[in-house]
Amino acid sequence: MSRSSRIPVLIHARVRAAVVAALVAPLAACSSSTSSGLPVVEATPSPDDRPVTVSVTPTGKQVPAGEPVRVTVSGGRLNSVTVTDAEGHRLAGKASADGRSWVSDRKAVPGTAYEVTAATWSAGGTARSVRSTFTTAAAGTVNKVDWRPGTGTTVGVAQPISLVFDHPVKNRAEVEKQLKVTTSNDTEGSWGWMRDWSGRDRVDWRPRTYWKPGTEVTLKAELNGTDSGAGGGWFVRDYTTAFTVGDRQIVEVDLDRHRLSLVREGRTVRRIPVSGGTPGGDKRSWRGTAVLMAKEGTINMNSETVGLADAYDKMVDHSMRLTWSGMYAHAAPWNARHLGRANRSSGCIGMSDADAAWFYGQVRPGDPFEITGKDTKGVVAPGNGFGAWNLSWTEWQGMSALR
Repeated sequence: MSRSSRIPVLIHARVRAAVVAALVAPLAACSSSTSSGLPVVEATPSPDDRPVTVSVTPTGKQVPAGEPVRVTVSGGRLNSVTVTDAEGHRLAGKASADGRSWVSDRKAVPGTAYEVTAATWSAGGTARSVRSTFTTAAAGTVNKVDWRPGTGTTVGVAQPISLVFDHPVKNRAEVEKQLKVTTSNDTEGSWGWMRDWSGRDRVDWRPRTYWKPGTEVTLKAELNGTDSGAGGGWFVRDYTTAFTVGDRQIVEVDLDRHRLSLVREGRTVRRIPVSGGTPGGDKRSWRGTAVLMAKEGTINMNSETVGLADAYDKMVDHSMRLTWSGMYAHAAPWNARHLGRANRSSGCIGMSDADAAWFYGQVRPGDPFEITGKDTKGVVAPGNGFGAWNLSWTEWQGMSALR
């Protein structure tokens, strides 16, 4: 059955005793409201009472999901509408000003049975209720989301909200409409779509400028019942995360001077001698603004995973990931003679054990690394870690599906 099918239900009202003229005029101030936002009018029936016709869409079995529930009446008014699924969850909605139609705020989700109860008043004042049911077809493919940052975290001032999808998202505008960001200080920001380094579709939200410290941020991704589009499948749940922005910390990396500076709230806390990527080839470092993605501790680094053949394979302490392509800041005691003097790493920003241990304890995910240097392999791309800050605000806004 198509999603546009409509099955009217006739409610035959019996004639009552008295006539109430209030029903032929607009609703008055003496009317009250139910939880569904519809007017409640006390009335007695009229001798010329007529049946009320109620139409509910969708209706039937295995109907397509992704459409709101609609209830309309003729020959009377709606008193209340309740839409519940088999687990008792309700779909909230709004009534029209004339009380003759109602539409749910959210869409019907896949693989769900719904019951719709519509209470009405006839023109003559007779109260009746109608029940209608429908079930939606199950999702053939389910699209899931991996999101950052996690709930309850404190992040640096450059941290974006980032959603990576399991399957392609063709209906990007429809998905973006369901993503609601609220902040404690009305921070201006925008979504931007890109291809993640993994090859999957991704959308990030970044402020126009770095976050103000102390900002509280909440994302509500009300995706349940949204179709990703061809090949992407349906979303069958909502997602939410909330986090707080910490101190303003900026890591300034000058590859030409072989120095890293930690600047906190405008004050340089410490300068550390470093060695960046070797000039002239694939071992060069990236430049621009990279964002600390994660503090990974002691990890194995193998050059074969980043296309550098057998250049290295070792355990590395105090590892701080800056890009998906394998650029880190970390301890590099084997490169001690070049620290502060020359760039001789395989692309990472190396420092002494002592400096790395101290630095690791100071920074947090979301802190920006502003990297400069003449001989680099280019600017960090938006999808290679969190490289959105390397685009102008106008360029970033242009990556929204709603622009």
